[in-house]
Amino acid sequence: MTEMHDEPHTRDRFRLRPGELLVILVFWSFLAALTVTGRLLDPRIAEVSDELRIALISLAFIEYSTWAILTVPIVWLVTQLSRSGKARGARILLLVAIGIVVALAVNVWISTIRAHVLPLSPGRGRGSRGAISPYELVGDLIVYFAVLGAALARNYFLESQARSDEAKQLQAEAATLQAQLVEAQLAVLQTQLNPHFLFNTLNAISSLVERDPRGVRRMIARLSELLRHTLEHTNEQEQSLERELELLQRYFDIMEVRFQGRLEVVMKIDDDLRSALVPNLILQPLVENALKHGASAIDGPGRIEVRAARSGDGESVVLSVRDNGPGPGDGGDHGVGLRNTTQRLIRLYGRQQRFSLRHAEGGGTIAEVTIPYHTEAVH
Repeated sequence: MTEMHDEPHTRDRFRLRPGELLVILVFWSFLAALTVTGRLLDPRIAEVSDELRIALISLAFIEYSTWAILTVPIVWLVTQLSRSGKARGARILLLVAIGIVVALAVNVWISTIRAHVLPLSPGRGRGSRGAISPYELVGDLIVYFAVLGAALARNYFLESQARSDEAKQLQAEAATLQAQLVEAQLAVLQTQLNPHFLFNTLNAISSLVERDPRGVRRMIARLSELLRHTLEHTNEQEQSLERELELLQRYFDIMEVRFQGRLEVVMKIDDDLRSALVPNLILQPLVENALKHGASAIDGPGRIEVRAARSGDGESVVLSVRDNGPGPGDGGDHGVGLRNTTQRLIRLYGRQQRFSLRHAEGGGTIAEVTIPYHTEAVH
């Protein structure tokens, strides 16, 4: 059983990859190189001493290195806030407040560095050590919002990509589920058209032609309805339990003719569950398995008991089929029908479903399916 969305996978998707870190480094290095080139080409710089020229170049690399380092936590912050569930207005106010704090910190940091790097002209540029320059503060805010915009654009792109991947995954799972339903119905149809089954059924019907013509017509009608439903209802993933039981009863009507009075069928169904939706043809393979490995495997009369009840918490529907046969084997091979049933349940309900095949008290086997109680189709 798997979940459609995995939280660690989602975290990995939004985490900065090595290639993105390299792009950040190259981008800020490029801006630093442009700034340095501009300063070297400035005629005023040519008139200053070599020591001051080197100091101005170093200051440019320090400033852009600071922003390169800050870019990583800004991107991380945007990712965390977008997944925090906070209101959009609250996120915007928080990002603006953080931007003001970051700009002030960068302003004081660069001013302090400038005072150390340019000791010969402490009053130049950003001013004395630790002083805040309104002009430079506005520039730092603009840089912060530029980085913030890039982080928001990246986050939007990754979220859009995640939604696209999710849609593709849902489409693939829907196609797989549809294929499994068709496979299940083909398996049921193959069972119903099994030559041995048809031979025994038609032979039993022929023996009633003279004694019970009305019963013969009823058996033929049941067989026709059962086969028609299998052929026609190929697109419905779920149907009401009431409808499922009606079809199952038609199947039992035919089986009772086949077993010539050696089959006892007991139905114990909670009336308030008849409108609940269950997987289409979910009971058919369970009953077929019970007949094949239970009722047909003993010398005496066979007994099949079908139950439908609410779970203790009322949130689930528990469907069970019990036989009085020798019990489940130890080989672990439950046949194609049951394997396909478990796969369909997983695809439809994920971790909300359970399937078990176990020994019953007093002998026999119990096949039990637990699914969420619902009366509207699962999407």
